[in-house]
This record gives sequence, C-alpha cells and structure tokens, in this order.
Amino acid sequence: MTTAYPITEAGCVRRGTHLQRGRHLALVPGDAAVRHLHYGRVILDAGALPLSFSTEDRETALICLRGSGQITAGDRHELSLYDSLYVPRGTEVTVTPGPNGIDLAEVAAPVDGTYPTQFVKFADVRKEPTLHFMTGGEASKRDLNILIGKNVKAGRICAGVTFTEPGNWASWPPHEHGAMLEEAYLYIDMPAPAWGIQLVYTNPAHPELVTVVREGDVVVMPGGYHPNVSAPGGKIGFLWMMAAVREVEDRQFGVVNVQPEYAQGGSGLEASRK
Repeated sequence: MTTAYPITEAGCVRRGTHLQRGRHLALVPGDAAVRHLHYGRVILDAGALPLSFSTEDRETALICLRGSGQITAGDRHELSLYDSLYVPRGTEVTVTPGPNGIDLAEVAAPVDGTYPTQFVKFADVRKEPTLHFMTGGEASKRDLNILIGKNVKAGRICAGVTFTEPGNWASWPPHEHGAMLEEAYLYIDMPAPAWGIQLVYTNPAHPELVTVVREGDVVVMPGGYHPNVSAPGGKIGFLWMMAAVREVEDRQFGVVNVQPEYAQGGSGLEASRK
C-alpha cells in the first residue's frame, strides 16, 4: 500500500486548533500531508465584529461546532450546533457571532466546478437513515452523521461527525480509501480529561503513527488504515473531513478497503450506500 505522503507526526498532526480567536487555517497543502484538503477554524466570541473572507478557488463547508451565528454568502443563513453551509468557490463570506459566540470548522478544497450554496440543518440529517445511523459492535458502537455527503452537490469535499460510546473504538473495522479520498479527523466534544489514541498505518505490525489526541487536535490520513479508541470513562468525538482526489468521480463516501483480517464482517458503513 502506498500513500501520497509519508505518515509522520510532523506532516499529519496539528495540536490545539481550537485555541485561537478569529480565522486560522491549520491544514493547507505544502504545510501538511494533504494534496487538496484545507481545514481551518473561525472562532468569534459574543460581541465580536463580523469577520469576512473569500473562498477563493475552494469550495468550502462551514460547520458549527459551538454557539450560533449568521453566515452571509449571498443569502443569509442562521447556523447552530452541527448545522452546515456549503459555499461555492469565489464567494465572499461574512460570519457574525450569535449571543454565545460561534465556533466554525472550515473544510475546503480547490475545484474547477461551481456548485450551488446549500444549507444543511443537523436536525434534518438526524431524520435521514442513510445520513445518520448507529454502527459497530459491542466495543465499537458509534453514532455517525454525514453532514456533507450525497445530500450536497459538490466537487471534492465530504464531512460529518462521529461519536463513540465511552472506551469504544471508531473507524472499526480498520479501513482505507487513500486512492480516492484523503481525510483528516478533528477531535471535538471531548472536554478534559477525555482523550483517545489515533493510529494511521499501512502495516499493522509496524504502525507509522500512534498518537494521543485531545479536544482541538487534528490528524491527517494521507492513506492507510486509521482506527481510533477513546480512553475508558470518556467518549471520542470527531469531525471527519475528506477531499476527493478526482473531482466528482472520487467523491464517494463509504467506498473503502477493509483491513483483510477484519473484512468478513463488512465495513460498518453500508447504510450510507443505500
């Protein structure tokens, strides 16, 4: 198995991406092990001035991780917890915080096509069984929510949120999709002292990356298998974000290669393909 970039701590791990106010990009090609995927954070406290930026050549998803607020991208949209807004390339965006401030994940990738602005309400995702489902066995049970997937017309990006039971594994059985989709996990909803362990590897006998993860950390999977596990007594939660290698053609959630030793039971993602 080959990967686009070496799987290393320096290239794949960024710590504490939730600690700065304003808009900051934590993953960009040339500075991390990503070809197309960009990840950043827009964090505005209550009463902060509106913040404006351009999506430039990147389609962009803005996903609310805390608080609420208004996003103007042509039209105005009100976002609260886990609501998402897909914004096309070449769009001016203004974020205005609500009464409790707003914390947005910015997930983006360069595209040639222009796709329409689309608002995704988390409550609607929870009602759709191909977008929200429980998966995993006794030690890997988790709640999976596809925020930006087949429900959104886009070129490269997909994103969603997954939450485990305390002490459970996620992304299990181990799978990979590096030829089609590069991915990163942002760890969320893990108040201290919660923590977990993330693995990224091409050879299970000698994993290239085994690292402790906490709230606000992000880990890139340029390829390879990538299971994680939460410490006992605490859950692991993560925003997963992907960028397709080939625009449109490779943008397929749930098309994965399961680690052969565990492949007999399927991937656990079959519900998303119905």
